[in-house]
Amino acid sequence: MSSPVPVPAQSTTDAPTGGVEISGVTKYYGDATAVDRLSLSIRPGEFLSLLGPSGCGKTTTLRMIAGFEHPDEGDIRLSGSSVLGLPPHKREVNTVFQAYALFPHMTVAENVAYGLQQRKVPKAEQRERVAEALDMVQLRRFADRKPTQLSGGQQQRIALSRALINRPSVLLLDEPLAALDRQLREEMQLELKLLQSRLGTTFVFVTHDQAEALSMSDRIAVMRAGRIEQLAAPADIYAEPASAYVASFIGQQNFLHGTVLGGGDAVDTFAGAVHGRWGGEQGQPGSTAVAAIRPEFLRLAPAGTADGPGVDGTVLGVSHLGETLQVAVDVGREQAFLVRIPAPGAPSVAVGDAVRCTWSPADVRIFAGDGIPETATHVIALPKEAA
Repeated sequence: MSSPVPVPAQSTTDAPTGGVEISGVTKYYGDATAVDRLSLSIRPGEFLSLLGPSGCGKTTTLRMIAGFEHPDEGDIRLSGSSVLGLPPHKREVNTVFQAYALFPHMTVAENVAYGLQQRKVPKAEQRERVAEALDMVQLRRFADRKPTQLSGGQQQRIALSRALINRPSVLLLDEPLAALDRQLREEMQLELKLLQSRLGTTFVFVTHDQAEALSMSDRIAVMRAGRIEQLAAPADIYAEPASAYVASFIGQQNFLHGTVLGGGDAVDTFAGAVHGRWGGEQGQPGSTAVAAIRPEFLRLAPAGTADGPGVDGTVLGVSHLGETLQVAVDVGREQAFLVRIPAPGAPSVAVGDAVRCTWSPADVRIFAGDGIPETATHVIALPKEAA
């Protein structure tokens, strides 16, 4: 393992402010590789999310950009200049953590002004910029309160304004909404995206919450074992996953295991030949593969009444999710399918009904490999005694 070599920052005058270039970065912790030859280009003014399960390297990547960790190999450039060897306070970045880290003995205004005080900014300018920062998060009226007098969402907004008051080129956010309840978290997601759009600051956001990443990001980097599995816009990540790993981690999937048939566009499964489009590299005839179908692309019909591709099963449960109805169907082989249909006009189904789940080949994605990755937490596997 090589040691990080400090490289003097080199100015690149035509590099846009706020761009981040990560080139071949590797980070070891003992014998474990946390980040593995990672390369990533983050555009100035972009909202990019690093998404993945615990241990995939997303937070380590963020901490290396911030300067809290140092890569063992590779280079990191901010706004065109290498920052290897530069301490955090000399980088044009600020970080917002899950723990708000507000000073309880200071007022809201004093917390927000702290960074300006450290930089010896004149008092008059401090007052002006604090007022501007609090207006930005709509909390100026709370300037004289202590953090303990605020709600969790308000404290998080104060932490944001404190991080932004120094006008960083890049704002790094390490799961900042994880401690909030669901409704408040969803409200903060909208506020955070609107704030980023208004400021034009580059945001790099770490999360394990797929819905959070989908709702806010310009692009998402789905990470696995220290590498990027797929980098794309949210709509493309959802509709065109590049691997079974991405398909299972983003949204919910129903999987059918089998082997690739001779024509190459179908998988031989217990439900017959399942045709679809390949995601990622195409497998060879006879090799193992998995067909993936999202719950919203399945349709329900009474058993024996529907033609075309599908699988028969028995209704295990029905859940009302507001605008949609989610139906769990035992399709055999100790597996259940999830079917999600619009609640208005949904067919009447009850536990124990014999049904057929049908689909269109256009909505099926096929992935090479042995099947569902370990991270596929959204797949229902029935215990053998319940099958």
